[in-house]
Amino acid sequence: MAGVYSTLALVWSVFNSGFEEAASSGFLPLLGLALLLACVFEFVNGFHDTANAVATVIYTRSLRPWVAVVWSGFCNFIGVFIGGIAVAMGIIKLLPAEILSSGNAALNLAMIFSMLLSAIAWNLGTWYYGIPASSSHTMIGAILGIGLGNAHLRGVPLVEGINWSKAGDVGAALLVSPAIGFGFSAMGVYLLRRFRSRSRIHHAPRPHERAPWHVRMALIATSTGVSLAHGSNDGQKGVGLIMLILIAVLPTQFALNPVLVGTPEKLSEFRASIHRVQLALNDESLQDLPKVASIHSRHEVVTKAPVSDSGMVSGQPSIDRLSAEVDATLASSIQNGSVPLSERARLRNSLYSLDKELKALEKKFPQSASVIREERKNLMKMTEYAPIWVLVMIAMSLGVGTMIGWKRIVITIGEKIGKTHLTYAQGAVSELVAMSTIGLSALAGVPVSTTHCLSSGIAGGMVASRSGIHFGMVRSMLIAWFLTLPVTILLSAGLFVSISRFYSL
Repeated sequence: MAGVYSTLALVWSVFNSGFEEAASSGFLPLLGLALLLACVFEFVNGFHDTANAVATVIYTRSLRPWVAVVWSGFCNFIGVFIGGIAVAMGIIKLLPAEILSSGNAALNLAMIFSMLLSAIAWNLGTWYYGIPASSSHTMIGAILGIGLGNAHLRGVPLVEGINWSKAGDVGAALLVSPAIGFGFSAMGVYLLRRFRSRSRIHHAPRPHERAPWHVRMALIATSTGVSLAHGSNDGQKGVGLIMLILIAVLPTQFALNPVLVGTPEKLSEFRASIHRVQLALNDESLQDLPKVASIHSRHEVVTKAPVSDSGMVSGQPSIDRLSAEVDATLASSIQNGSVPLSERARLRNSLYSLDKELKALEKKFPQSASVIREERKNLMKMTEYAPIWVLVMIAMSLGVGTMIGWKRIVITIGEKIGKTHLTYAQGAVSELVAMSTIGLSALAGVPVSTTHCLSSGIAGGMVASRSGIHFGMVRSMLIAWFLTLPVTILLSAGLFVSISRFYSL
């Protein structure tokens, strides 16, 4: 129990000192406004995406609307806590680490406000017109716009403004998930029609008629699953936003996990991980492999990996130099009892650079890949975290937002995607596929669009039922889907560059 109290005391001291620093620098009101806007984004995300979870149960009269949205809001709240933080960390990694710890709080605040205002504006616009657009695309586009705008302001090639490796992973997930939703939903509805062709589940709901009890149970279960999955995936995006704000404005306080870097015992464990990595890379068998591609060499591919005096395989910048820097910082911090605040932003950058180099080596040296992967995971615990108060703030914003604004998009989902109204079978299958896709992506640490998963599933079910597609609405949805990324990238980048130049940041 004493250990718990000491940990809580440590967290409170860091939290309190961090906001004291913001107050002393005059940024506290702006920081508070940025955090409020992040909660507004998650609130808008909640009511924008509510229909994805409750459309089928409301449209089929399996639950009363107010019961459905309150239950969905509760499940979204719980989902934030059970989803982990892998997706949140993926959001943060879209930007190069040096942007978040530049030390220019005013510039970072301009970055945050440009990103949030762009995302909120697009979300509200598509919701107003009842178009199921993707909050995930919106936020990711805004973040990518910041990276490109920052590169433009610094006068460096635009390709250096974004972590393209992570952006590629995220982009692939966002593109593949609608195809999965369409394909598996079409297959599921086809099989139901094949083997249960005369069942009532293939009928659209009639006025004042309730679905059969077993269909209602299935629809309620899948709606619950989608709500939990939505909270675990989209909730993490909000957590990522909050952490972006805290790291950008108060890097000395939030760049590293204060609990793990505030005790000598934990620091000793991390230092041991560095030593195990060094031993793995010192293995003589590695020196027989001549080619190592460094992902930090942006303008040329390093085809010959030199061997340093210590015998370690080096990249560009060298892994041995980065590991030595981290090791030296941890060694001095162990003597001091914790990592000094002044060193935390720099240590975060070194850890990210080292992690990228080691990830590249995993493919080149399969015999040591398991060791390198395990130690990478352990070392990144210092940077990959979210305080409990951040989770609570996002869970409340998402949960409350889920209870508002559902009606516009429920009608679109139920009546405007296909030429006929949604049937029980189409609703249940599309919800089941969406729940599975979103839940698995949360476990994999990649953000996907709840809207895209469900809407494409509804379309797939309509095609399998030969109901036909309402091409006017589908065209509007596709236009919104394809415009979301470029519009939010341009909005975010334009706002960021304009604000930065106007205030000479």
